[in-house]
Amino acid sequence: MPVTDAAIPVTDSGYRRSDVTYDVVGVWQGAFFRLDDHINRFRTSMNSLRMTPPESDAQIKAILNRLVAMACLREAYVAMDCLRAAPPPGKTRHPSNCRSYLSCYAIPWVSVATPEMFARGLHLIIPKARRIPTESVDPTVKNFHWGDFTRGLIEAEDTGADYPVLLDFDDNVTEGSGFNVFCIIDGKVICPARGALEGVTRASVLEMCAELGIPTEVRDIHADEFRDSDEIFASTTAGGIMPASRIDGRIMNNDRPGPISARLKDLFWAKRAEGWHATSVDYSVATTGDSAP
Repeated sequence: MPVTDAAIPVTDSGYRRSDVTYDVVGVWQGAFFRLDDHINRFRTSMNSLRMTPPESDAQIKAILNRLVAMACLREAYVAMDCLRAAPPPGKTRHPSNCRSYLSCYAIPWVSVATPEMFARGLHLIIPKARRIPTESVDPTVKNFHWGDFTRGLIEAEDTGADYPVLLDFDDNVTEGSGFNVFCIIDGKVICPARGALEGVTRASVLEMCAELGIPTEVRDIHADEFRDSDEIFASTTAGGIMPASRIDGRIMNNDRPGPISARLKDLFWAKRAEGWHATSVDYSVATTGDSAP
């Protein structure tokens, strides 16, 4: 159905309690990027939350492929959600009483960063809002608990910045609102060890750094160290690699993307164009009607 016609009941736990996990995979030039990695992460998240929809991983892949093919999209943002429904009559709203089901859609490609942001670099802030503790919500399970990010986005808007990067309660950097973050210090690319989603694009950055011989480190990054770093960039499915040029008003690299960040961004898209980690969309299913392997 058209995405504008899709709906979930307002009584479902997915809506009433944000009892949802999800994943998003990108399609570029007619091919999914790291589809198996996204499906594996989605399944891991569902298992963590004890969600058991009837579809197998192969069937989920086929559903996503069919959505892209039916929409005739060459560049797409493809979402897979798993939600819990309302309990049957007479049952309590305990998760074990609510069935799990999928809701998937494909829409034209969207990006976290606008063309202007890519050209000048993201303007970031570290807001007062803190990341929800990992003891409360596991950040490696992709979720809809965005209360902390929403507060951060409001703070960013009030200061004229584009996006927030949230700290944990030990003043270490975690992640931004929908993206992983990296900083570069003395030529080394560093990303947080805790409190963030284990991003698929994040993994791609580490692979590219190994290919280029750029040293990397995964460790805690204190806020002061992050603010004083040589370069900062973000990574996400919806945008790829997005260099920053400002953090809390501090201008880096003459108010433009830094050289290592820009190099990684350009390499990322060059490798995508060459078919790196690509799974071609089978557009024939839009006419044959096949929806399962």
